Amino acid sequence: MSPHVTIWIIAAIATAGVIVRPFHLPEAIWAVAGASLLVVLGLLSPADALAGAGKGTNVYLFLTGMMLLAETARGAGLFDWLAALATGRAKGSATRLFLLIYGVGTIVTIFLSNDATAVVLTPAVAAAIRTAKAKQPLPYLLICAFVANAASFVLPISNPANLVIYGSHLPPLLQWLPRYLLASALAIVATYMVLRWTQRDALRQEVATDVPVPKLSGSGKTTALGIAATAMVLLAASAVDIPLGLPTAIAGALTAAIVMIRDRKGPWQSIKNVSWGILPLVAGLFVLVEGLEKTGLIGTIRSILDHGAERSAAGAAWGAGIAIAVASNLMNNLPAGLIAGHVVQSAHLSDQVTRAILIGVDLGPNLSVTGSLATILWLTALRREGESVGAGTFLTLGILVMPPALLLAIGAAMLFD
Repeated sequence: MSPHVTIWIIAAIATAGVIVRPFHLPEAIWAVAGASLLVVLGLLSPADALAGAGKGTNVYLFLTGMMLLAETARGAGLFDWLAALATGRAKGSATRLFLLIYGVGTIVTIFLSNDATAVVLTPAVAAAIRTAKAKQPLPYLLICAFVANAASFVLPISNPANLVIYGSHLPPLLQWLPRYLLASALAIVATYMVLRWTQRDALRQEVATDVPVPKLSGSGKTTALGIAATAMVLLAASAVDIPLGLPTAIAGALTAAIVMIRDRKGPWQSIKNVSWGILPLVAGLFVLVEGLEKTGLIGTIRSILDHGAERSAAGAAWGAGIAIAVASNLMNNLPAGLIAGHVVQSAHLSDQVTRAILIGVDLGPNLSVTGSLATILWLTALRREGESVGAGTFLTLGILVMPPALLLAIGAAMLFD
Protein backbone atom coordinates (compact mmCIF):
# COMPACT_ATOMS: atom_id res chain seq x y z
CA MET A 1 0.00 0.00 0.00
CA SER A 2 1.43 3.38 -0.97
CA PRO A 3 2.15 6.02 1.71
CA HIS A 4 -0.40 8.37 0.13
CA VAL A 5 -3.18 5.78 0.36
CA THR A 6 -2.23 5.02 3.97
CA ILE A 7 -2.43 8.73 4.86
CA TRP A 8 -5.87 8.95 3.26
CA ILE A 9 -7.11 5.91 5.17
CA ILE A 10 -5.81 7.20 8.51
CA ALA A 11 -7.28 10.66 7.89
CA ALA A 12 -10.64 9.16 6.89
CA ILE A 13 -10.83 6.91 9.97
CA ALA A 14 -9.78 9.73 12.30
CA THR A 15 -12.35 12.11 10.80
CA ALA A 16 -15.07 9.47 11.03
CA GLY A 17 -14.11 8.95 14.67
CA VAL A 18 -14.47 12.68 15.36
CA ILE A 19 -17.95 12.71 13.80
CA VAL A 20 -19.37 9.40 15.05
CA ARG A 21 -17.45 9.07 18.36
CA PRO A 22 -17.28 5.25 18.49
CA PHE A 23 -17.26 3.82 22.02
CA HIS A 24 -18.27 7.32 23.20
CA LEU A 25 -14.63 8.39 23.21
CA PRO A 26 -14.04 12.18 23.04
CA GLU A 27 -13.56 13.67 19.58
CA ALA A 28 -10.04 14.82 20.44
CA ILE A 29 -8.81 11.25 21.00
CA TRP A 30 -9.57 10.26 17.40
CA ALA A 31 -7.93 13.35 15.90
CA VAL A 32 -4.82 13.09 18.08
CA ALA A 33 -4.57 9.31 17.53
CA GLY A 34 -4.73 9.77 13.76
CA ALA A 35 -2.12 12.53 13.85
CA SER A 36 0.16 10.46 16.10
CA LEU A 37 -0.18 7.42 13.84
CA LEU A 38 1.06 9.44 10.86
CA VAL A 39 4.23 10.25 12.79
CA VAL A 40 4.71 6.75 14.27
CA LEU A 41 4.43 5.14 10.82
CA GLY A 42 6.90 7.62 9.36
CA LEU A 43 4.31 9.11 7.01
CA LEU A 44 4.89 12.56 8.50
CA SER A 45 8.07 13.72 10.20
CA PRO A 46 7.87 15.07 13.76
CA ALA A 47 9.08 18.43 12.47
CA ASP A 48 6.32 18.57 9.85
CA ALA A 49 3.73 17.50 12.44
CA LEU A 50 4.84 20.26 14.81
CA ALA A 51 4.82 22.75 11.94
CA GLY A 52 1.28 21.68 11.02
CA ALA A 53 0.07 22.00 14.61
CA GLY A 54 1.84 25.35 14.91
CA LYS A 55 -0.22 26.76 12.05
CA GLY A 56 -3.21 26.72 14.40
CA THR A 57 -1.71 28.94 17.12
CA ASN A 58 -3.98 31.87 16.33
CA VAL A 59 -7.01 29.57 16.37
CA TYR A 60 -6.03 27.99 19.71
CA LEU A 61 -5.68 31.41 21.32
CA PHE A 62 -8.99 32.56 19.86
CA LEU A 63 -10.81 29.44 21.08
CA THR A 64 -9.26 29.75 24.55
CA GLY A 65 -10.47 33.32 24.94
CA MET A 66 -13.96 32.56 23.64
CA MET A 67 -14.32 29.46 25.83
CA LEU A 68 -13.29 31.45 28.91
CA LEU A 69 -15.82 34.15 28.06
CA ALA A 70 -18.59 31.62 27.41
CA GLU A 71 -17.93 29.69 30.63
CA THR A 72 -17.77 32.91 32.66
CA ALA A 73 -21.08 34.03 31.16
CA ARG A 74 -22.64 30.63 31.86
CA GLY A 75 -21.44 30.61 35.46
CA ALA A 76 -22.72 34.16 35.99
CA GLY A 77 -26.16 33.24 34.67
CA LEU A 78 -25.97 35.65 31.73
CA PHE A 79 -27.30 33.14 29.21
CA ASP A 80 -30.08 32.01 31.56
CA TRP A 81 -31.08 35.65 32.01
CA LEU A 82 -31.10 36.32 28.26
CA ALA A 83 -33.25 33.25 27.56
CA ALA A 84 -35.63 34.07 30.42
CA LEU A 85 -35.87 37.69 29.23
CA ALA A 86 -36.84 36.52 25.75
CA THR A 87 -39.41 34.14 27.22
CA GLY A 88 -40.92 36.85 29.40
CA ARG A 89 -41.12 39.29 26.49
CA ALA A 90 -43.03 36.72 24.42
CA LYS A 91 -46.13 37.36 26.54
CA GLY A 92 -47.65 33.96 25.86
CA SER A 93 -47.04 33.94 22.08
CA ALA A 94 -45.19 30.85 20.87
CA THR A 95 -44.27 32.49 17.55
CA ARG A 96 -43.01 35.67 19.22
CA LEU A 97 -40.94 33.53 21.57
CA PHE A 98 -39.46 31.76 18.54
CA LEU A 99 -38.43 35.10 17.02
CA LEU A 100 -36.99 36.42 20.28
CA ILE A 101 -34.89 33.32 20.93
CA TYR A 102 -33.68 33.43 17.33
CA GLY A 103 -32.60 37.02 17.94
CA VAL A 104 -30.76 36.09 21.14
CA GLY A 105 -29.03 33.21 19.33
CA THR A 106 -27.98 35.54 16.53
CA ILE A 107 -26.42 38.03 18.95
CA VAL A 108 -24.59 35.33 20.92
CA THR A 109 -23.23 33.79 17.72
CA ILE A 110 -22.04 37.11 16.33
CA PHE A 111 -20.15 38.19 19.43
CA LEU A 112 -19.24 34.89 21.15
CA SER A 113 -18.95 32.46 18.20
CA ASN A 114 -21.17 29.64 17.03
CA ASP A 115 -19.77 27.14 19.54
CA ALA A 116 -20.98 29.28 22.45
CA THR A 117 -24.49 29.31 20.99
CA ALA A 118 -24.50 25.54 20.65
CA VAL A 119 -22.90 24.67 23.97
CA VAL A 120 -24.03 27.33 26.41
CA LEU A 121 -27.20 28.87 25.02
CA THR A 122 -28.88 25.50 24.37
CA PRO A 123 -29.22 24.56 28.09
CA ALA A 124 -30.38 28.09 28.90
CA VAL A 125 -33.08 27.92 26.22
CA ALA A 126 -34.13 24.47 27.44
CA ALA A 127 -34.51 25.80 30.99
CA ALA A 128 -36.46 28.85 29.82
CA ILE A 129 -38.80 26.72 27.71
CA ARG A 130 -39.49 24.44 30.67
CA THR A 131 -40.39 27.51 32.70
CA ALA A 132 -42.66 28.67 29.87
CA LYS A 133 -44.37 25.23 29.99
CA ALA A 134 -44.12 24.75 26.21
CA LYS A 135 -45.40 21.30 25.30
CA GLN A 136 -43.14 21.12 22.24
CA PRO A 137 -39.71 22.54 23.09
CA LEU A 138 -37.89 21.24 19.99
CA PRO A 139 -38.60 24.22 17.67
CA TYR A 140 -36.83 26.52 20.11
CA LEU A 141 -33.90 24.16 20.62
CA LEU A 142 -33.44 23.78 16.86
CA ILE A 143 -32.78 27.50 16.71
CA CYS A 144 -29.55 27.05 18.66
CA ALA A 145 -28.20 24.65 16.01
CA PHE A 146 -29.26 26.49 12.86
CA VAL A 147 -28.52 30.07 13.87
CA ALA A 148 -25.10 29.02 15.17
CA ASN A 149 -24.07 28.40 11.56
CA ALA A 150 -26.29 30.95 9.81
CA ALA A 151 -24.89 33.92 11.75
CA SER A 152 -21.31 32.69 11.87
CA PHE A 153 -19.80 34.99 9.27
CA VAL A 154 -21.25 38.34 10.31
CA LEU A 155 -17.90 39.15 11.95
CA PRO A 156 -14.49 37.47 11.77
CA ILE A 157 -14.94 36.44 15.43
CA SER A 158 -18.26 34.69 14.85
CA ASN A 159 -16.69 31.36 13.85
CA PRO A 160 -13.17 29.95 14.36
CA ALA A 161 -13.41 28.63 10.79
CA ASN A 162 -13.14 32.22 9.56
CA LEU A 163 -9.65 32.43 11.02
CA VAL A 164 -8.77 29.06 9.47
CA ILE A 165 -9.83 30.10 5.97
CA TYR A 166 -7.89 33.34 5.90
CA GLY A 167 -5.02 32.46 8.26
CA SER A 168 -2.73 35.45 8.68
CA HIS A 169 -4.48 37.27 5.83
CA LEU A 170 -7.77 37.92 7.65
CA PRO A 171 -9.35 41.04 6.11
CA PRO A 172 -9.62 44.07 8.41
CA LEU A 173 -13.11 44.75 9.74
CA LEU A 174 -13.78 47.64 7.37
CA GLN A 175 -13.09 45.28 4.46
CA TRP A 176 -14.89 42.32 6.02
CA LEU A 177 -18.24 44.06 6.55
CA PRO A 178 -18.81 45.12 2.92
CA ARG A 179 -17.89 41.60 1.78
CA TYR A 180 -20.09 39.64 4.17
CA LEU A 181 -22.72 41.84 5.85
CA LEU A 182 -25.41 41.54 3.16
CA ALA A 183 -24.68 37.84 2.68
CA SER A 184 -24.93 37.27 6.44
CA ALA A 185 -28.19 39.20 6.72
CA LEU A 186 -29.76 37.17 3.90
CA ALA A 187 -28.52 33.89 5.43
CA ILE A 188 -29.92 34.78 8.86
CA VAL A 189 -33.30 35.91 7.48
CA ALA A 190 -33.66 33.00 5.05
CA THR A 191 -32.76 30.47 7.74
CA TYR A 192 -35.30 32.01 10.10
CA MET A 193 -38.09 32.08 7.53
CA VAL A 194 -37.67 28.49 6.36
CA LEU A 195 -37.12 27.13 9.87
CA ARG A 196 -40.14 29.07 11.12
CA TRP A 197 -42.23 27.66 8.25
CA THR A 198 -41.15 24.09 8.96
CA GLN A 199 -42.12 24.50 12.62
CA ARG A 200 -45.46 26.23 11.99
CA ASP A 201 -47.56 23.34 13.30
CA ALA A 202 -45.49 22.86 16.46
CA LEU A 203 -45.70 26.59 17.17
CA ARG A 204 -49.48 26.45 17.41
CA GLN A 205 -49.13 25.96 21.13
CA GLU A 206 -49.56 28.00 24.25
CA VAL A 207 -46.74 29.19 26.46
CA ALA A 208 -47.02 30.65 29.93
CA THR A 209 -47.57 34.38 30.18
CA ASP A 210 -46.33 34.87 33.74
CA VAL A 211 -42.74 33.82 33.21
CA PRO A 212 -40.47 35.23 35.93
CA VAL A 213 -37.33 36.95 34.70
CA PRO A 214 -34.54 36.61 37.26
CA LYS A 215 -32.54 39.65 38.19
CA LEU A 216 -29.18 39.72 36.48
CA SER A 217 -26.49 39.28 39.12
CA GLY A 218 -23.60 41.64 39.61
CA SER A 219 -21.23 39.09 38.14
CA GLY A 220 -23.60 38.73 35.18
CA LYS A 221 -23.47 42.47 34.56
CA THR A 222 -19.69 42.45 34.90
CA THR A 223 -19.46 39.60 32.41
CA ALA A 224 -21.73 41.42 29.97
CA LEU A 225 -19.48 44.48 30.19
CA GLY A 226 -16.45 42.24 29.68
CA ILE A 227 -17.99 40.70 26.58
CA ALA A 228 -18.86 44.13 25.22
CA ALA A 229 -15.32 45.35 25.88
CA THR A 230 -13.90 42.21 24.26
CA ALA A 231 -16.05 42.77 21.18
CA MET A 232 -14.78 46.34 20.88
CA VAL A 233 -11.17 45.23 21.32
CA LEU A 234 -11.53 42.56 18.66
CA LEU A 235 -13.31 44.87 16.27
CA ALA A 236 -10.51 47.41 16.76
CA ALA A 237 -7.87 44.70 16.26
CA SER A 238 -9.62 43.54 13.11
CA ALA A 239 -9.87 47.11 11.84
CA VAL A 240 -6.09 47.52 12.00
CA ASP A 241 -5.34 44.00 10.72
CA ILE A 242 -4.04 42.48 13.98
CA PRO A 243 -4.48 38.69 14.35
CA LEU A 244 -7.40 38.04 16.68
CA GLY A 245 -6.04 35.09 18.65
CA LEU A 246 -3.93 36.81 21.30
CA PRO A 247 -6.35 39.74 21.94
CA THR A 248 -9.19 37.23 22.36
CA ALA A 249 -7.22 35.10 24.81
CA ILE A 250 -6.16 38.14 26.85
CA ALA A 251 -9.68 39.64 26.90
CA GLY A 252 -11.26 36.33 27.88
CA ALA A 253 -8.74 35.69 30.64
CA LEU A 254 -9.09 39.24 32.01
CA THR A 255 -12.90 39.07 32.03
CA ALA A 256 -12.83 35.69 33.79
CA ALA A 257 -10.28 36.95 36.33
CA ILE A 258 -12.25 40.12 37.11
CA VAL A 259 -15.46 38.15 37.69
CA MET A 260 -13.67 35.58 39.88
CA ILE A 261 -12.02 38.34 41.97
CA ARG A 262 -15.38 40.11 42.30
CA ASP A 263 -17.07 36.92 43.48
CA ARG A 264 -14.04 35.87 45.55
CA LYS A 265 -13.91 32.52 43.83
CA GLY A 266 -10.92 30.43 42.91
CA PRO A 267 -10.17 29.80 39.25
CA TRP A 268 -10.39 26.00 39.43
CA GLN A 269 -14.14 25.64 38.89
CA SER A 270 -14.29 27.85 35.83
CA ILE A 271 -11.14 26.35 34.33
CA LYS A 272 -12.43 22.82 34.96
CA ASN A 273 -15.70 23.46 33.12
CA VAL A 274 -14.08 24.79 29.95
CA SER A 275 -14.14 22.28 27.06
CA TRP A 276 -10.36 22.10 26.73
CA GLY A 277 -10.65 19.01 24.55
CA ILE A 278 -11.43 21.27 21.61
CA LEU A 279 -7.80 22.45 21.49
CA PRO A 280 -6.13 19.03 20.94
CA LEU A 281 -8.99 18.17 18.58
CA VAL A 282 -8.19 21.15 16.37
CA ALA A 283 -4.43 20.56 16.69
CA GLY A 284 -4.86 16.94 15.61
CA LEU A 285 -6.89 18.02 12.60
CA PHE A 286 -4.20 20.53 11.62
CA VAL A 287 -1.64 17.71 11.64
CA LEU A 288 -3.92 15.42 9.62
CA VAL A 289 -4.38 18.13 7.01
CA GLU A 290 -0.59 18.60 6.94
CA GLY A 291 -0.36 14.91 6.11
CA LEU A 292 -2.99 15.22 3.37
CA GLU A 293 -1.02 18.08 1.88
CA LYS A 294 1.89 15.64 1.40
CA THR A 295 -0.36 13.52 -0.82
CA GLY A 296 -0.85 16.37 -3.26
CA LEU A 297 -4.50 16.99 -2.30
CA ILE A 298 -4.07 20.74 -1.80
CA GLY A 299 -2.28 21.09 -5.11
CA THR A 300 -4.97 19.14 -6.95
CA ILE A 301 -7.78 21.28 -5.53
CA ARG A 302 -5.80 24.43 -6.25
CA SER A 303 -5.29 23.33 -9.85
CA ILE A 304 -8.99 22.59 -10.31
CA LEU A 305 -9.94 26.02 -8.98
CA ASP A 306 -7.32 27.77 -11.11
CA HIS A 307 -8.57 26.06 -14.26
CA GLY A 308 -12.18 26.79 -13.34
CA ALA A 309 -11.40 30.45 -12.71
CA GLU A 310 -9.73 30.73 -16.12
CA ARG A 311 -13.00 29.68 -17.75
CA SER A 312 -15.31 31.64 -15.46
CA ALA A 313 -14.51 33.39 -12.17
CA ALA A 314 -18.17 33.43 -11.20
CA GLY A 315 -18.58 29.76 -12.08
CA ALA A 316 -15.52 28.85 -10.01
CA ALA A 317 -16.91 30.76 -7.03
CA TRP A 318 -20.33 29.11 -7.23
CA GLY A 319 -18.80 25.68 -7.76
CA ALA A 320 -16.31 26.06 -4.90
CA GLY A 321 -18.90 27.40 -2.45
CA ILE A 322 -21.43 24.63 -3.13
CA ALA A 323 -18.77 21.90 -3.22
CA ILE A 324 -17.24 22.87 0.13
CA ALA A 325 -20.73 23.17 1.65
CA VAL A 326 -21.46 19.56 0.66
CA ALA A 327 -17.98 18.36 1.66
CA SER A 328 -18.41 19.92 5.12
CA ASN A 329 -21.29 17.54 5.75
CA LEU A 330 -19.37 14.51 4.50
CA MET A 331 -16.23 15.15 6.55
CA ASN A 332 -17.23 17.93 9.03
CA ASN A 333 -16.40 21.56 8.38
CA LEU A 334 -13.32 21.62 10.62
CA PRO A 335 -11.15 19.38 8.40
CA ALA A 336 -12.93 20.69 5.29
CA GLY A 337 -12.20 24.25 6.41
CA LEU A 338 -8.56 23.44 7.14
CA ILE A 339 -8.12 21.97 3.67
CA ALA A 340 -9.92 24.93 2.10
CA GLY A 341 -7.79 27.31 4.18
CA HIS A 342 -4.60 25.73 2.85
CA VAL A 343 -5.90 26.17 -0.71
CA VAL A 344 -6.97 29.79 -0.16
CA GLN A 345 -3.67 30.77 1.47
CA SER A 346 -1.44 29.03 -1.09
CA ALA A 347 -3.30 29.93 -4.29
CA HIS A 348 -4.01 33.20 -6.03
CA LEU A 349 -7.78 32.87 -5.84
CA SER A 350 -10.09 35.75 -6.60
CA ASP A 351 -11.76 37.33 -3.61
CA GLN A 352 -15.14 36.12 -4.88
CA VAL A 353 -13.97 32.49 -4.79
CA THR A 354 -12.56 32.93 -1.27
CA ARG A 355 -15.82 34.47 -0.05
CA ALA A 356 -17.87 31.65 -1.54
CA ILE A 357 -15.58 29.08 0.10
CA LEU A 358 -15.91 30.71 3.52
CA ILE A 359 -19.71 30.89 3.22
CA GLY A 360 -19.81 27.24 2.19
CA VAL A 361 -17.69 26.20 5.19
CA ASP A 362 -19.75 28.29 7.64
CA LEU A 363 -23.27 27.79 6.30
CA GLY A 364 -23.09 24.42 4.56
CA PRO A 365 -23.12 22.47 7.87
CA ASN A 366 -26.78 23.41 8.40
CA LEU A 367 -27.56 20.45 6.14
CA SER A 368 -26.73 17.64 8.58
CA VAL A 369 -25.79 16.86 12.17
CA THR A 370 -22.27 15.90 11.06
CA GLY A 371 -21.65 19.25 9.36
CA SER A 372 -19.96 21.27 12.07
CA LEU A 373 -18.42 20.92 15.49
CA ALA A 374 -21.03 23.37 16.77
CA THR A 375 -23.86 21.07 15.67
CA ILE A 376 -22.17 18.02 17.21
CA LEU A 377 -21.75 19.94 20.47
CA TRP A 378 -25.40 21.02 20.23
CA LEU A 379 -26.47 17.38 20.00
CA THR A 380 -24.48 16.61 23.15
CA ALA A 381 -26.05 19.52 25.01
CA LEU A 382 -29.47 18.42 23.78
CA ARG A 383 -29.04 14.90 25.14
CA ARG A 384 -28.16 16.30 28.55
CA GLU A 385 -31.52 18.06 28.53
CA GLY A 386 -33.35 14.81 27.79
CA GLU A 387 -34.09 15.75 24.17
CA SER A 388 -32.85 14.15 20.97
CA VAL A 389 -32.93 14.78 17.24
CA GLY A 390 -32.20 11.95 14.82
CA ALA A 391 -29.85 12.38 11.90
CA GLY A 392 -32.73 11.77 9.48
CA THR A 393 -34.96 14.36 11.14
CA PHE A 394 -32.21 16.98 11.03
CA LEU A 395 -31.38 16.14 7.40
CA THR A 396 -35.04 16.51 6.42
CA LEU A 397 -34.99 20.01 7.92
CA GLY A 398 -31.53 20.82 6.60
CA ILE A 399 -32.47 20.02 3.00
CA LEU A 400 -35.13 22.72 3.26
CA VAL A 401 -33.26 25.25 5.40
CA MET A 402 -29.67 25.26 4.14
CA PRO A 403 -29.82 25.55 0.30
CA PRO A 404 -31.86 28.81 0.07
CA ALA A 405 -29.64 30.50 2.65
CA LEU A 406 -26.47 29.25 0.96
CA LEU A 407 -27.49 30.34 -2.53
CA LEU A 408 -28.67 33.76 -1.35
CA ALA A 409 -25.50 34.33 0.67
CA ILE A 410 -23.15 33.32 -2.15
CA GLY A 411 -25.16 35.41 -4.59
CA ALA A 412 -24.91 38.46 -2.31
CA ALA A 413 -21.16 37.92 -1.82
CA MET A 414 -20.71 37.85 -5.59
CA LEU A 415 -22.11 41.37 -5.91
CA PHE A 416 -18.88 42.87 -4.59
CA ASP A 417 -15.57 42.82 -6.47
